[in-house]
Amino acid sequence: MEFFQTPQAISQTTPRPEVEKMQGYKAPLEGRRNLLRLDFNENTIGPSPHVVEALRRIPRNHISIYPEYSGLREAVAISLNSREGASSIKSTQVGIFNGVDAAIHAIFHAYGDRGDQLLTTTPTFGYYTPCAQMQGMEIQAIPYEGQDFNFPIQQIQRVLIEKKTKLLLICNPNNPTGTRVSPQKIIDFATSTPNTLVVVDELYEAFTGDSVLPKVDFDKTPNLVVLRSLSKTAGLAGLRIGFAIGTIDVVNRISRVTGPYDVNSFAVIAALAALEDQAYVDAYVEEVLQAKDWINCQLKHSRRRYHLDGGNYLLIWPNQASLGVEASLKEAGILVRNMKGKPLIDGALRVSIGTTDQMQQFWEAFSNIDFIKVQ
Repeated sequence: MEFFQTPQAISQTTPRPEVEKMQGYKAPLEGRRNLLRLDFNENTIGPSPHVVEALRRIPRNHISIYPEYSGLREAVAISLNSREGASSIKSTQVGIFNGVDAAIHAIFHAYGDRGDQLLTTTPTFGYYTPCAQMQGMEIQAIPYEGQDFNFPIQQIQRVLIEKKTKLLLICNPNNPTGTRVSPQKIIDFATSTPNTLVVVDELYEAFTGDSVLPKVDFDKTPNLVVLRSLSKTAGLAGLRIGFAIGTIDVVNRISRVTGPYDVNSFAVIAALAALEDQAYVDAYVEEVLQAKDWINCQLKHSRRRYHLDGGNYLLIWPNQASLGVEASLKEAGILVRNMKGKPLIDGALRVSIGTTDQMQQFWEAFSNIDFIKVQ
């Protein structure tokens, strides 16, 4: 039998122009498991033992059937109301997503259209841009101001008034600068521009306490959406679960553009267990805040530029080339995130803050690598 090799078929199909032009958001997430992970602002000690035990008790038949979400929205609403002083959030105002990344994508998919404008800040979380590009949106990113990276309130307000902004996305506190903006100012943005959907990414709020939830009245500002996660505090980053809180109508529309079973059963069970053990989360947050004070004290006495504000991370500018310092830290078993090429913070390393012991380990290695020559 004779085989003939046919020329490889050339696909005649093409993606949408927006997809063809964009670059996907890429995060170097491989080979991190056995290192000190100070690069992605994760919980650095793992979830509550109650979460691990709940996962171990999952019956076999729970794996072979589609996930069920009964009770999770209610548990989230109860948790928010008991801790935030909001007391008015209903379970129907909570959307469940496969991580906040999926919630962000769904918001753009539901509300962003070709030619619409996304207004945000820079530098900020990198996933907002590709989500806007997928929809063919125009992006206006206002830089943070000065050496302290202050929030550009006047600039944002001016653009909101002068242009028909479809989406305003604020990361508060901001990743990676830690910049904070008052909850009342965010509510004011929503009140002054009722045709703009104002989205507040509050993934790091627990380390700062700047949530809009205790102050917001969604009946008065139905164009405001708050994003939350169990990744940074409860240690569920690997299970991918996040929430969007807003009016019933907005949450419903965001949820329409997701799959019916996007969140898996393991994530649901882990989330319920994590919400039941708030004391564990509180203790971890307190430990991070103590470690933050410790590393801040060390940095104050070093001759290096650094920036430390909201969130569980800091920026530091090494005296040596940042790429070399990053590589040397990795050889020492410590991962940090290089900010090379990012506006305003090029040359800096973003360092997640873990426990005090972990920050002492980082500081010893960093000081030995990025030593300062005494004149």
